[in-house]
Amino acid sequence: MKLVSMPKTALKWTVDSLKQRWDRVRWSGLYTDLHRNLDPDVHLRESIEWLKRAQDFGDDRGVSYGTRFGQGFQLSYPETTGYIICTFVALSRILQVTEYLERAIEMGLWEIAVQMDSGAVMGGYVQSNPTPAVFNTGQVLLGWASLYETTRDDRFAKAGERACAWLMSVQEPSGHWVRGNSEYAAKDSTLYNVKAAWGLAEMGRALGNEEAVRAAVRNAEYTVARQAPNGWFPDCCLSDSRQPLLHAIGYTMQGLVGIGILTGRQDFIDAAARTADKLLKLMDSQGFIPGRINSSMVGTVKWCCLTGTAQTSIVWSQLYELKPRPEYREAVHRANRYLMARHDIESPDPAVRGGMAGSWPVWGDYCPFMILNWATKFFVDALIAERRIAAPNTVATTDA
Repeated sequence: MKLVSMPKTALKWTVDSLKQRWDRVRWSGLYTDLHRNLDPDVHLRESIEWLKRAQDFGDDRGVSYGTRFGQGFQLSYPETTGYIICTFVALSRILQVTEYLERAIEMGLWEIAVQMDSGAVMGGYVQSNPTPAVFNTGQVLLGWASLYETTRDDRFAKAGERACAWLMSVQEPSGHWVRGNSEYAAKDSTLYNVKAAWGLAEMGRALGNEEAVRAAVRNAEYTVARQAPNGWFPDCCLSDSRQPLLHAIGYTMQGLVGIGILTGRQDFIDAAARTADKLLKLMDSQGFIPGRINSSMVGTVKWCCLTGTAQTSIVWSQLYELKPRPEYREAVHRANRYLMARHDIESPDPAVRGGMAGSWPVWGDYCPFMILNWATKFFVDALIAERRIAAPNTVATTDA
């Protein structure tokens, strides 16, 4: 009997499928399933404690990238530690706990210690042969600007000046960045860099550097010019520009709102609102938003990017503060309940309990079977923002 060989592509698909099934069996049980504890104070406390443990892991004062289920904390991550600083600075004001500001300062000084000679922030983990990254540099600028405005420590000003100068040196006249993008970024698909531009704007304001603010505005103008009438952003994803991750769309909205508020540019805020309004209609009654969105502003996957949902919730809160439409506040409440029901607050593993997973189900394509420091940070920000719009003038904003 002649044996019929399986084509290589079919064999690979079969092997990958079996591996995915085995991973589900092996790892899914390490993260709590759906639950009904929707007390935001509990979720906020557990998330903050996770972020503290993530910082305390290892020999430096950066924040761990996160953890793959069952494998403990990973190394510190410069990019996201940068904007986690903003959350801890805000928490120090909100909760009147000096420890949080102390932790934020430690994060900021660690970022200075690993800053590249050029002034840029490296892509990826800390390494001996670093390469610069526009996006990462902007994220750390958000943190340094927050620290400088809070402490007036010149160390953060000097680091920020160097980072601003580098960002402007590699910016195109149009405001876009072609040079200096991370080696891990998809080529010519970095419209989400507008969130890096927001960091440039915040540091520019803190330093009184109008040139930096104008450079950020040019990037926001470039971003708005590329937006489709239905709110979709092309060339805006690390992995698939035809169906961007909600996470990358969230970055883009956050950057436009941030620069719009800082500079008084209503057109930037309106552009973000066009996207946010489409996402509001796309969200279902339980708070689910698809993890990838195509050019028709329609979801293309059945899994949720929890990070992107938290970012979208933050944007809705900001828009509500600017124009108090009740549907924004209701959307925030619905999205945050969705997140809380999928937030592990019971695991005996300290690297899991209190952290937010990348996807739901946890084997979804965005960072499967992983807890992420940025997902957890944005979840904290989303809960704080909802509290703020429920009781205006009582809670400080993190915004980053």
